[in-house]
This record gives sequence, C-alpha cells and structure tokens, in this order.
Amino acid sequence: MNRRELLQAAAAISAAAQASDEIARLDATAQAELVRKGKASPLELVDAAIRRIEKLNPQLNAVVWERFEKARQEARSGSLPRGPFTGVPFLTKDLGCTTAGEPDSQGSRFLKNNGYKAAVTAELAHRIRRAGFINLGRTNTPEFGAVAATEPLAWGPTKNPWDLTRTPSGSSGGSCAAVASLMVPVAHGSDGGGSARTPAAACGVVGLKPSRGRISMSPGTEWVTPVSVQGFETRTIRDLAACLDFASGSVPGETVAPPPPARPYIKEVGASPGKLRIGLMTRFASTVKGELDPECRRAVEEAGKLLESLGHRVELAHPPVLDEPKTGTIFLRIWPVRLLAAVQGFEKRLGKTAGPDDLDPDTRYFLDLGRKAAAADYVTALEDMHAFATAMAAWWISGFDLLVTPTTGMVTPKLGSLSLAGGNIANVIRWTPFTAYFNMTGQPAMTLPLHWSSEGLPVGVQFAAGYGREDVLIRIAAQLEKSLPWANRVPPVHG
Repeated sequence: MNRRELLQAAAAISAAAQASDEIARLDATAQAELVRKGKASPLELVDAAIRRIEKLNPQLNAVVWERFEKARQEARSGSLPRGPFTGVPFLTKDLGCTTAGEPDSQGSRFLKNNGYKAAVTAELAHRIRRAGFINLGRTNTPEFGAVAATEPLAWGPTKNPWDLTRTPSGSSGGSCAAVASLMVPVAHGSDGGGSARTPAAACGVVGLKPSRGRISMSPGTEWVTPVSVQGFETRTIRDLAACLDFASGSVPGETVAPPPPARPYIKEVGASPGKLRIGLMTRFASTVKGELDPECRRAVEEAGKLLESLGHRVELAHPPVLDEPKTGTIFLRIWPVRLLAAVQGFEKRLGKTAGPDDLDPDTRYFLDLGRKAAAADYVTALEDMHAFATAMAAWWISGFDLLVTPTTGMVTPKLGSLSLAGGNIANVIRWTPFTAYFNMTGQPAMTLPLHWSSEGLPVGVQFAAGYGREDVLIRIAAQLEKSLPWANRVPPVHG
C-alpha cells in the first residue's frame, strides 16, 4: 500500500470513528430511526457498540458476559422483530431478565464457578426482543443484588465513568456505567431498595423504579421479593417512556397489577403536567443520623426553584410517617430473609450447599441476619410495610402530586466504601436513605441528573408519584429535561 492509499485508509478509519461517536451520542429512539430510514443497519449499530465496549470495558468493567457473535448473527439475520427499537444494541443486568441456556451468575462466585445457566426465558426478556433490541451481554452487579456497590468478588468492581476511583453504586451499577459511558443507549436494570436509582444518580443517567406490578416479574424463578421490580436505565425521557410502553403489563397468575395508563407513556413526553403540588424534602428523616450532604440539599433546592419557575406549587413538606421510628426498621426485617430464601433456592437447584468461600462477605452479613429472624417477625414486617404504604398514600390523597428528595444522601463515594461487612454501615445508610421507602409502598420513583457537584460529579434528584402514576413522573421529567437538558453531558470515560 502506497502513501496515498495509506492516507485514504486512515481518513476512512477517522470518518468511521467520527460517525461511530456521533451515533453513540444518539439515544435509542434516534438510533432506531436511523435503521427505519435505512441510514444505518442493525449490524452497523451493533458493531459500533461492540467496539465501544471493547475500548471502555477494560477501564470500567461494566460488562461481565459477552454475546457479541450471537448479537451479530441476529443483526445480520434480516428477521429482527419490527418494534420501536429494531436493531438497537442493548445490555441486560446479570440479575433477573434471564434467557434460557445463557449464563446467569447474579454476581455470585457460587453460581459462576458452578456454571449456572438460566432454565427459562423471563417474560421481560421476551418483550425486550419483541421491541427489536439486540442484547450484547450482561452487566456487572453485586452478588444477588444485595448491596449498594457493584464490587462482586466473582467479577471485580465496576468503576464510575465520571471518576474511576468512585463507585457506580449498585445493584444496577454495570448497566448505569454502560449507559453513561455511551456503550449502549439503554440497559436493563432492577430495583429492590434503590438499585436502579442510586446507580443512575451516581452515573448521571435516568433511572425509574416502576409501580409494583407494572412490569412482569414472570416466571418468578429468579428470587422475587415483595419490594423488587424491573426497569430500565436511559439517558432520555422519551427512551424511558417508550421502554415502559413495550415492557408494561402483567401475565396470568400475577396478583399485583397497577391501573393501566390512560394512553401510551410516550404520549406523556411533552404533555403539560398541569400545575402540580409538590413536597420538597431537604433533610434526612429523623430515623437517619447525621446531616445531609450540602451538594444533595442544593440539588433538591435548585430543583424546587426550577419547578416553581415552571408554575408548580412547591413547599417544604413530606409524609409524616417517614419520621416515625418504626419506619427505619421495616426494610431490613424483610430483605435478609428474602436473600436467605434466594440462596437456599439456588443451592437446591445446584444440588450443593454454598460454603463460606463461595459467597461474598456482604452476602454472608445479610444471611446471618436472615437466619436469626423469626418467621413471625417476617410476617409482622410485611404487615408493618402494608401499614406504612397506607400512611404514605394518605399524603398523596391529601392533595400532593409529587415528593421530591435527594436520590442519595451524599456525593458518590469511593470504591470500597460501601461494604457492610467492611464496617461501613454508616456510609451505606447515608448513601441510600431515601430510596427504599418506595420499594415498600410500591409507588413509582425516578431519579433525574439535575445537578453536578463542585468536583464535576452527578448528583441525582428523586421524584416519587402516587401508585400507578408513572404518567405524572414522565410529564414532569420531560418538562425538566427540556428546561435543563442533561443528555449531552458525558463523563470523561465514554465511547
């Protein structure tokens, strides 16, 4: 090859790289539009996303299992489902949303080292495929999604693309780091106590915990708790709304089904939210010790001022039940017992018992709590959770439309600082004091990247609506997105 040919080849590579970068910055809706108009093929989108993952993953460790060749085959097939996201690359959290015959480690050495594979395809995985997404692999998660930091011994820690010394939180840390760094425009997440929202806040993306029952948990062979739901991590509200549209709906046998939306959620994007009555919470509940980080308080206060400028009625107010002493104990009387049942279920399926060296220290910490719990106390905790949900609902019934809180109680901490077994209980409580409330009530709650700290780190603001009112969340989120766009802000480590 002569010099001219070398220059032409270099120019072609540069142009391809530039085009790939431009595509990476597009959300899933825009990427799907390229495919529909014939301006890009599914294979081009998939290959570009694979290149980004291969470039970034050595730094971030967000993707722990790759299905690149299968994804390329699907992209080439010409038989992709015609859905809202045909040909768009996607990643699935390694916790739930299983595909039969594919690895399902759930962040655990016990499952990984025993070659555990999913026996069934989850209903949500079917819906993701029917929407046209092409799954490129599974993302990192703490063992069984049990803690707020994505640092499993099975795969090693995922790093935050805004600062590689910091955590992306958990348990959807791998998915949020992947979306924030532009590996893919959308990824699957789940939320049992804040697991879709705190990582989204840490990584500067959008995370939604839908209403309990909004998205099917069928077939329920993964561990299903009364507080857990599935969802998505996105960079734009229209992507989130469109994902909620195709993913929503129960299947026969599921006992919880929120009111169906009046119209598709995508039609709520850009629709007027009206004049809302909004409560602002700028402090910890009285059950949480310490002071709220000034950056987190500032994020909520600035959000309140913006909401007022948009015509909403904003006041310092929150449900009184949040300050009751019993409220702070309910969640931790439920979670360890459900984790114990989950681990025992996997032991039964594998036909062997998990030894101390098979499980992470934080998992063992929770399992010890679960073994000490009496059956009657677990039932009482469920009753207390129901009473708490009733008291919370009364606040919305009294005339409020939204509660706005910080998503986290402090700016994103360093890697290794959220281990319960490592003696960091105070840090964990300060990091996640606002999210589990809505897992217990079943209400929808969303985090939006509305603020950046003085160090340039994203700080999330949480919005909670009444049960079944994702439409209210999407309307207000779209209004805020228009007033304070965030999707073009990308971290230092990005594709």
